[in-house]
Amino acid sequence: MRLRGIGFIIMLLSILLTISGCGFGFEKTLNEIDPPKVDYVEEGKQLDDEDAGAVEESGAEGAEGEQAADATTGMTARELYLLDANGMVVPQTVQLPAVEGAAKQALEYLVVDGPVTEMLPNGFKAVLPAGTVVQGIDQMENTLVVDFSNEFKDYAAENEKQILEAVTWTLTQFEGVEKVKIQINGYDQTEMPVNGTPIGESFSRANGINHEMGNVVDVSNSEDITVYFMAQSDDYAYYVPVTKRMEGVSNDVKGVLKGLMEGPPVHSGLFTNISKDVKLLNAKEEDGLLTLDFNDAILTGAEDKVLEKELLNTLVLSLTEQTKVEEVAITVDGNAEVVDDSGKSLSEPVSRPVDVNKVGF
Repeated sequence: MRLRGIGFIIMLLSILLTISGCGFGFEKTLNEIDPPKVDYVEEGKQLDDEDAGAVEESGAEGAEGEQAADATTGMTARELYLLDANGMVVPQTVQLPAVEGAAKQALEYLVVDGPVTEMLPNGFKAVLPAGTVVQGIDQMENTLVVDFSNEFKDYAAENEKQILEAVTWTLTQFEGVEKVKIQINGYDQTEMPVNGTPIGESFSRANGINHEMGNVVDVSNSEDITVYFMAQSDDYAYYVPVTKRMEGVSNDVKGVLKGLMEGPPVHSGLFTNISKDVKLLNAKEEDGLLTLDFNDAILTGAEDKVLEKELLNTLVLSLTEQTKVEEVAITVDGNAEVVDDSGKSLSEPVSRPVDVNKVGF
């Protein structure tokens, strides 16, 4: 009996050691599992619903201005360029389902009577003609080639530039996408189909948005400079990009600030919070960081050193449209002790706002 008892104990110990050994082996196996295979779209390959990864890859979420998908809701933030009540093309950041075909999805949310309908802010509308279908998207290096169905041509001539700008600025939100080429039923379009607005080989943000010529006389001695003003719809204030044609300036910091201080076009419905008394005392750009020193006219209260958040956003949005500027630091009369109107210190550099004109979050 004693021998049988000893044998049972030995057998039990053997089983326990075997189970313990399996545990160690399982942990090792988890660590040694090969990472999932990633398929990259080769240059010129079609991007459809199943393998539109190249655009999503180029639109990588993170520090470049896009948000990662929410693991709980499966949603992500996207900028859609829509028309406001003044006929301006305006970015609206909305929550969309996170999908691989992000570029195609974004365009589908620009279609009249499409999925964007239920999320439009008051006074806003989609820009692409009802029934327009995105038949395909190819990525060729930094250019997206978009093939629209024939319904794309069913728009009023006066909306042509807004449509071209809305498509271009919506698609160039994705990292690595700088230009857009338009096709209809597989045929390249070098000009828009209704009113002949030139597209050329491709279209980009460098072509501007919401153009305003002003009183320019000498076009050859002028530059396009894109700045952000504000608009109001009921109790909703939002930022609007405007490309101004300006004489005697360069598309640099001083040119941007001059464009802001000159203010928006008359009768445009836009406004700015920058006082005419504001003066730039010094500017320094190094490795993407732009440090600006203003006089105290930029503050709402000189003693409190308060800089309105809307004014700060206007500055940062306008200045970061330049490719070299990534962050902006503000000082006043050389003093870095400045806060926004919520009391947040501005002693650290400010990057471009991620959710421009956030809707329904």
